[in-house]
Amino acid sequence: MAAGSADIKIVGALESPSSPDLGKDVGEVSLLGALGAKVHSAERIGKVVKDARPDVLVDFTNADASTANVVAASGMGLRIVMGTTGHSQEQMGRITESIRSHKVAAVISPNMSIGVNVLLEACGLVAKMLPGYDVEILEAHHNQKIDAPSGTALKLARVVSDALHRDAGKDVVSGRTGTRKRGEREIGIASLRAGDIVGDHTVLFAGPGERLELTHRAHSRDAFASGVLSSIRFVSKAQPGIYSMKDVLKPAPGG
Repeated sequence: MAAGSADIKIVGALESPSSPDLGKDVGEVSLLGALGAKVHSAERIGKVVKDARPDVLVDFTNADASTANVVAASGMGLRIVMGTTGHSQEQMGRITESIRSHKVAAVISPNMSIGVNVLLEACGLVAKMLPGYDVEILEAHHNQKIDAPSGTALKLARVVSDALHRDAGKDVVSGRTGTRKRGEREIGIASLRAGDIVGDHTVLFAGPGERLELTHRAHSRDAFASGVLSSIRFVSKAQPGIYSMKDVLKPAPGG
């Protein structure tokens, strides 16, 4: 989608030093046709930034690569759009410290789908309206996804726990095994990995004699791409700081 946006230009891409795509055209690798931008080794990010002069780094990699990329890029003054998940607390600490200390703008979100971010808002509202109901989250992704639970499921759990004044560190439970009963304050997460599922998330609120389910299903990765483009446009004009998709999607004054 970025390739077809008049106001956004892809000037290069970063890959693992062992990637077979190094040196190839980004568009040809992505089956979009030649774009005149090359795939470079992430180890050469400094030279790439110097030569290509990008304004924004868009990072969808893995936790280790993401930490190195974002710390390096923010240190060179690039604005950041990051959708990578699975970071440790230490890694996220390094990322946020670098962004803040170098005074750059960044959008960080575990899911850049517009629909998912509406789901996040809806779940916070529903949780407040159904305070005594059990809450369970089910997420399903393709069989190549590394981290579980998904970053989106964890974000949903945090939104619900905040709305219910619970402790996400203690009350959110994933991967249940054994014979114990469900805790009264628990927010459960179950993860499925199969086939080529793009991304499904369901939040279930269950009470006496009824249940309410809120579900988002991504049919294709275009759902995420449109949010990424909106994030790039937002962060290009934003003041230094760390923003979420809620900021990106906020209506303009008078809009």
